[in-house]
Amino acid sequence: MKRKVGYTWRLREVMAQHQIFTATELVPLLRERGIDLSTSQVHRLVSGTPERLSLQVMAALCDILSCTPADLVATTAENVGVRKAATGDLPTPPANVAKLRPRAARILPDA
Repeated sequence: MKRKVGYTWRLREVMAQHQIFTATELVPLLRERGIDLSTSQVHRLVSGTPERLSLQVMAALCDILSCTPADLVATTAENVGVRKAATGDLPTPPANVAKLRPRAARILPDA
């Protein structure tokens, strides 16, 4: 059984809970913690879903917003079953298939 995992980036939602509504408000708060990102980088962090994120940045965000990484990233996991072929995709066997059986082999002694 395979599992499909995913995540939801909730930075914007957590920022709003702390009355921070723009990326430009976040830039100086990050700089105070030693994270020097441009305004456009912070905007992408806030408005998009990052594929990679430095733990330094994550720690700074958690400090600024008084939260945990679990508050910023909601994870999901679900079982993904094996796809089965639909019965309509298979050719219909001929009606006399049941009569087609292999014949038993006859083994003759060496003469």
